[in-house]
Amino acid sequence: MQQKTYDVVIIGGGPAGYTAALYCVRAGFVTLLLEKFSAGGQMIQTQQIDNYPGFFEGIDGFTLGDNMKKCAERFGATTVQQEVISVDLKSKIKTIKTASEQYFAKAVILATGAEHRKLGLENEDELSGRGVSYCASCDGMFYKNKTVAVVGGGNTAAAEALVLSRVCNKVYLIHRKSTMRATKIYYEQLSKSENVVFKWNCEVKKLISDNKLKEIKIVNNKTNESENLQVDGLFISVGMIPTTNLYKGQINSDEWGYVIADETTKTNIPGVFAVGDLRTKPLRQIVTATADGAVAAHYVEKYLTTTFKDK
Repeated sequence: MQQKTYDVVIIGGGPAGYTAALYCVRAGFVTLLLEKFSAGGQMIQTQQIDNYPGFFEGIDGFTLGDNMKKCAERFGATTVQQEVISVDLKSKIKTIKTASEQYFAKAVILATGAEHRKLGLENEDELSGRGVSYCASCDGMFYKNKTVAVVGGGNTAAAEALVLSRVCNKVYLIHRKSTMRATKIYYEQLSKSENVVFKWNCEVKKLISDNKLKEIKIVNNKTNESENLQVDGLFISVGMIPTTNLYKGQINSDEWGYVIADETTKTNIPGVFAVGDLRTKPLRQIVTATADGAVAAHYVEKYLTTTFKDK
């Protein structure tokens, strides 16, 4: 078992994790980042990112994630590709275990993100990026002057539909109930949009494709009547699932499972910080994740220099 104690261990290699690693190592801290897959997190599923500053022609998520990794490693951060299976965060020296190693840290940054809740349809994963999307602000412009559908009934779904209504010819808004959970102001704006068509009490049951999405089959759960809608894109907005099971019982979370951490990124445990999509925050985007990483590094520095006098 490995016995080295790192100044900082970061769990998760998305934009928040690698920005935190970059800032921590540049501040002079011995920094380890643990990532079970490849660098980039959720954004590696996006073929074209046009809303991250500095790339005037856009950039694909895989390349952006790899670039962030290289930036952090250029200054001395270490990446280990292992899945964390358990953590002990309550002690002064934190313990992080993978299947093959055990790591110790003076400070830990949690950056395991969140996953889009899926509909669970047969070929949903296969069509991701080929007609199926989970983010209108990321992918909406690909469907300019086309027909799309949005699934969901909350504020996020309503906001997605509004964004798309400004660029698409037609937007179907599909909700399994007869009214939306979204706040009144959203619903009023959608109702005034001439190109938004509501499909109440309906659920998407099938994705029909020919290399890319062509149609969706919806079923009315009141009448059991089915209908096929020809669409170029389907935006699924039925919530997020924070990846926080590792920390249950140690880190405080809200009713939806998001780690409770304000703009300082501090959690209820000294020396443990939460960044990116897993923490409570109003907006989850790549740019806000990178901001979290920088902020966390700042407070990590304050914590380490006051708690461990030798650093």
